[in-house]
Amino acid sequence: MQLLQGEAFDALFREFERDAFHLEVRDTYTTPEESEPFHLFLTGRHDDFAWFQPWLNLVRNATSTGRIVRRVRVVTVPHGDYTRWGLTVAEHNTAAGEDVRWLPRHLINPDQLSADDFWLFDDNRVVFTVFEPDGRFAGGAATTDPVIVRHCRTVRDRVWQTAVPHHRYLETEHATA
Repeated sequence: MQLLQGEAFDALFREFERDAFHLEVRDTYTTPEESEPFHLFLTGRHDDFAWFQPWLNLVRNATSTGRIVRRVRVVTVPHGDYTRWGLTVAEHNTAAGEDVRWLPRHLINPDQLSADDFWLFDDNRVVFTVFEPDGRFAGGAATTDPVIVRHCRTVRDRVWQTAVPHHRYLETEHATA
């Protein structure tokens, strides 16, 4: 595996050809970049989402050329604070063109998931997201190993079929629990 950091990681989102899929399996993330925006949410204060613009720009640039950016967030119900915040942040993802879906954890067998978050690019490259012990994003561990790629495609296909699109999920009993 190759560790991609900074610009090398960001380049993945400019260079993929058709489809970028992200699986998130953790209920909380403690990245320093999100600490202040998360605190604003918890205290009911306004967030201008300026911190989120670099990601949204990558998504807009990709989707404006017809490429697909999508993700499934596997979440515990009832939701914790981080997931509740994620539901509000996802409005910006979807507005930028990203297809965000939610999968309540109790609706899937854990053996049918990956233990780690990953990106799958064009069905031929997997990039596992890597975090430092303090929660800081460290980059992505990339591989084209056909066995790993095949496994991640299977997981993606399984969760994508079950997950609920963001705007529909907001109307479910899971989102209001």
